[in-house]
Amino acid sequence: MARAIMLQGTGSDVGKTVLVAGLCRAARNRGLKVRPFKPQNMSNNAAVADTPGDNSGGGEIGRAQWLQAIACGVVPSVHMNPVLLKPQTDVGAQVVVQGKVFGEARARDYQALKGRLMDAVLDSWGKVGEGADLVIVEGAGSPAEINLRSRDIANMGFATRADVPVVLVGDIDRGGVIASIAGTHLILPEEDRRMIVGYLINKFRGDVSLFDDGIKAIESVTGWRCFGVVPWLKAAARLPSEDSVVLERLVSGEKRALKVAVPMLSRIANFDDLDPLKAEPQVEVVFVPPGQHLPEDAGLVVIPGSKSTIGDLLRFRENGWDRDLVAHRKRGGHVVGICGGFQMLGRVVRDPDGIEGSVTETEGLGLLDVETLMEPEKTVRNVSARSPQFDLPLEGYEIHLGRTTGPDTLRPSAVINGAADGAVSVDGKVSGTYLHGLFSADAFRAKFLENLGVKGGGIDYRAEVERALDEVAAELETHLDCDAIFGLAR
Repeated sequence: MARAIMLQGTGSDVGKTVLVAGLCRAARNRGLKVRPFKPQNMSNNAAVADTPGDNSGGGEIGRAQWLQAIACGVVPSVHMNPVLLKPQTDVGAQVVVQGKVFGEARARDYQALKGRLMDAVLDSWGKVGEGADLVIVEGAGSPAEINLRSRDIANMGFATRADVPVVLVGDIDRGGVIASIAGTHLILPEEDRRMIVGYLINKFRGDVSLFDDGIKAIESVTGWRCFGVVPWLKAAARLPSEDSVVLERLVSGEKRALKVAVPMLSRIANFDDLDPLKAEPQVEVVFVPPGQHLPEDAGLVVIPGSKSTIGDLLRFRENGWDRDLVAHRKRGGHVVGICGGFQMLGRVVRDPDGIEGSVTETEGLGLLDVETLMEPEKTVRNVSARSPQFDLPLEGYEIHLGRTTGPDTLRPSAVINGAADGAVSVDGKVSGTYLHGLFSADAFRAKFLENLGVKGGGIDYRAEVERALDEVAAELETHLDCDAIFGLAR
């Protein structure tokens, strides 16, 4: 079994995902065969990964583990994230185990289910380590949630079972970092506390030496060593984000040639589809929170994926975005719907089996002459695709329930694995597709923007991600004692 080290946070969104990705790239740059692992993840930003020994086309993992695999220079595997929770309601989620849908569970029911899921976690753990020198593990939430400790599979429950040493990550940007680290030390039971080999401080702004006394204070309370203080990593903004909490902090930048408005759906999924557009110098991507109108000066509205199409469609109307969209169309604006967003653009969405919830049918936005029928079988696959409009290759993947039919599908927006996909309106200004990653293909993106009167292109998006990973790794090598962190792996 490979040696391993685990990063756990004092809370959610402390930056573990980017730190693990950066450490994976740093280890790879040192010539190590390194792999990422996250026992349990909760996210609607999923990716398609290989399922070793299975020819069904792949399975789902968190987008973060997909990114971390890229940082390692290896093919993403479902075993890198054996348990994925995809929230559908405020109290329930779809449970994906080793890439496949296991079922649905309410929060309380899921706690009882965790004992059975630990077997899958440990099975995947054994597979990920095969042939590797080092595995870098990412925790979820915080080990200080001691009310959940008895059935934990994401943090100390896994670390103690697999005997993996832990580095604790504190986020100084949110404040109270000394208390959060000292408090974690205080409330952890001894069995868990002894797994922690030290800590690091993340997201520091300004003169790092100003925190010297803070390090001394933490050491005096905990006895833990500090592996370093990481500054605010600007390159992290160029990496795909997994947690939708980041959308709440995004602010509009300077005005550019094209404004793209993206409604922040309650169950927004795979919103990293917009990242390639955000990277374009002439494009301003604005995520519009509930309660605000879609901006009148937007040239393009993109309705993103959703884990709950009908529920988000109902809330779309509650926010008045349907009226905004009609006004946008009257001004000559363009609309693109991706996956769940594509389904919303049709005349009706039907869910006779109640797969998504108690509402079994609702009227769509009516901008495409299509209708969607939800079906139990889920499509999960990486694909080969092409744009009929521009006769250019596309790249991406499918993760969706449902089948969409109707007259506008006779004008497909994509050809996926040789079959027509999506739909385009008669005037060509509204389109929908099931293809995630639509804007990742550089040549297509340039032509798409040119069609909207904007100069695009000149950006190799995949290369930009690789450069950002290298920059993060270089920063961590500078500000962390990576030798010590890797050396403590066992």
